[in-house]
Amino acid sequence: MRDNRSNMEIEEIIQASMKMTDVPTPELNNKLKAALYQQEAVLREQPAAHTLSLWHMPMLLNLATFSLLAVLALTIIENVYLSYFVAGVCFYVGLAGVLITIIGVKRTNIKEDITIRIEKRGILI
Repeated sequence: MRDNRSNMEIEEIIQASMKMTDVPTPELNNKLKAALYQQEAVLREQPAAHTLSLWHMPMLLNLATFSLLAVLALTIIENVYLSYFVAGVCFYVGLAGVLITIIGVKRTNIKEDITIRIEKRGILI
């Protein structure tokens, strides 16, 4: 029952506010516009987002993974020739990943494609 009464009171307040015909003065409008323009100018001067380029991450992860596999092959495989062969293949694949990343940077816009943009939240005061 109490909710109905509070809802009716809120409805009456909303209806009364909709019937108000008060118009702000032109001076108040001009002051508000000036304040808004000033705040927009401050926000435009600051960079909108911080960018973090991650183009090098696949290359580094590939190089680290295959380097660790090469070290693992050298320590676990008992046959010396086989362990050097496996370590050489891992080293080759790691270098191929670096080369592919360098070619990707030179030939395409990989730096723009692999970029994280962190939006800054500006609080206007």
